[in-house]
Amino acid sequence: MPEGDSKYTSIKDLSNEERIRLVQRIFSSVTDRYDFLNRLLSARRDVAWRRFMIRKLHFFSTHRLLDLATGTGDVAIGAAQEHSRARIIGLDFARPMLEAAWKKVIQSDLKQRIFLLQGDALNLPFPDQSFDALTVAFGIRNMPDRTRVFEEMQRILVPGGKVHILELTAPQSRWFRRIYLPYLKHILPRLSRWFTKNPAAYQYLAESIIHFPSPDELAGEMQQAGMVEVEKFPLSLGITYLHQGRKPG
Repeated sequence: MPEGDSKYTSIKDLSNEERIRLVQRIFSSVTDRYDFLNRLLSARRDVAWRRFMIRKLHFFSTHRLLDLATGTGDVAIGAAQEHSRARIIGLDFARPMLEAAWKKVIQSDLKQRIFLLQGDALNLPFPDQSFDALTVAFGIRNMPDRTRVFEEMQRILVPGGKVHILELTAPQSRWFRRIYLPYLKHILPRLSRWFTKNPAAYQYLAESIIHFPSPDELAGEMQQAGMVEVEKFPLSLGITYLHQGRKPG
C-alpha cells in the first residue's frame, strides 16, 4: 500500500490536487483485483449498468466514442461489440489500468477499433467536435473540477452529441439509505481487506459516493454547463444513475 494511502482519513481533508493524486495511486494499486471486486461488491450489477448505457449510444457523424476514465476497458469493449461501426478511444490517467485494458482489447480481437491513451479529463488531447458520444462510468466522482470537465466534454463533441454519465450514488429513498449507507461505510471496506492490499481504495469509494451530489444536483450541474435534454435514469433502486445530456446544435 502506498504510504500516503495508509494515512488517508477523509476526502473532506484533501485539496483537489491531493485528491487527484490519491485517486491515481489508488487505481494504480488495485488494478489486478479491480474487475473481480467490481463484480463481487455489486453482485454483478455493474455489468448490467454498463450494458444499459452502451445500448443508449447513438452514432451519426464521426462514429467515434470517447470513453473517459476507461479503467480496464469494459465500456470501450462493450461499445465496440454492440456498435459495429464505432471507433472508440479509451482515456485514463492510471497507466496500470490502461495496460490491463489493452490485454482485454487484444483478447477481444478489437485492437483495430479501440485505441487507449493516458490523459487528463481537464485537458482532453483532441480537436473540437471529434466525437459523437462520450461515456464515463464510475469516474466522474473522482474529478473534483466537474465544471471544467463538462466544458471539455462539450468541446470535443459534435453538435447534437451526447454525454453519458454512469455513477454510483447514495439512494434517495430513506428506508433504503438506512440499509445501504451502513454497507458502504462498514461492510464494503471490511470485505475489501480480504481481497486487496489497499483497503483505503474502498474507504475512499464509500466516502466519494456518500459525498457525491444527488441525481437532481448533478443534472442541474450539467444543465448549468450548457447541456440540453438532460435525462436521468435510476438503476437498481437508485444506487446507480445514468445521466445523459446533449450538446446543443
